[in-house]
Amino acid sequence: MAETLSGIHVAVLMGGLSSEREVSLSTGAGCVAALRRLGAKVSPVDVGRDVAQVLAALKPDVALNVLHGRWGEDGCMQGVLEMLAIPYTHSGVLASALAMDKAKAKAVLAAAGIAVPGGGLFNRFEAAKDHVMAPPYVVKPNAEGSSVGVFLVFEGANSPPQELAQASWTYGEEVMIEPYIAGKELAVAVMGDRALAVTEIVPRTGFYDYEAKYGEGGSSHVLPAPIPEGVARKAMAMSVQAHAALGCRGVTRSDFRYDDIKDELVLLEVNTQPGMTPTSLVPEQAAYLGMGYDDLVKWIVEDASCPR
Repeated sequence: MAETLSGIHVAVLMGGLSSEREVSLSTGAGCVAALRRLGAKVSPVDVGRDVAQVLAALKPDVALNVLHGRWGEDGCMQGVLEMLAIPYTHSGVLASALAMDKAKAKAVLAAAGIAVPGGGLFNRFEAAKDHVMAPPYVVKPNAEGSSVGVFLVFEGANSPPQELAQASWTYGEEVMIEPYIAGKELAVAVMGDRALAVTEIVPRTGFYDYEAKYGEGGSSHVLPAPIPEGVARKAMAMSVQAHAALGCRGVTRSDFRYDDIKDELVLLEVNTQPGMTPTSLVPEQAAYLGMGYDDLVKWIVEDASCPR
């Protein structure tokens, strides 16, 4: 059992306004339960547009930010916490905003010598009209997480995803389009300056989308990943390097594709506030190394600071 956090008042920022609200509520529920077991005074906050007033009234010692997606993971919430001078978890304003913007993050990672996919940003109507690159390719919003709004365009596809041109599309006017990289889906959690392990994710549907990430039985996790030891070491080193290049703090998770035929390892993105749900990768990797869920939550809370 972890040592207690007795006497510490923790506001758990969860839910929020993004398309990933439900995942954040699930993550938040797990963290609230862990904090109560650790003896902390806990104030769960379902974040709305009045969050500054709510936090000013609560006056917590620490904000555990487990929001996912826009407004919570992209520097906005971090800016509010900096203004209120409340110590908070995970990455600061700049790193959060940078990691959330896939195009800008890729530019920084590439400049640091990290292998990233090709491709670039395209107007969504242009991308819906005709193939902007030869299939297979992947289309994704430039600033969403959890594989929300992602399309895989297969070889031989007659047309691009028509959803991109519909009025119901709410993920921005520009989309990131990258060549599809065959092979294994890998993930590496980083705590501070240490990579934990490498997990292979095997989606039931053949694609690691939102449902595969969070649905019951949506994917299976193989830990440690069945890859050559040298590739595992490289993935862990790249994760730590990416965490540092973007200026991240606390816990992050890097996602990779490993083409085992060509022996190519490519970093897809860095998640600055990875999930802590029962099916999430970070708690799983921590447990693999002997660190229980409560100990992980305690570490994240004790790592909080302001400014960040």
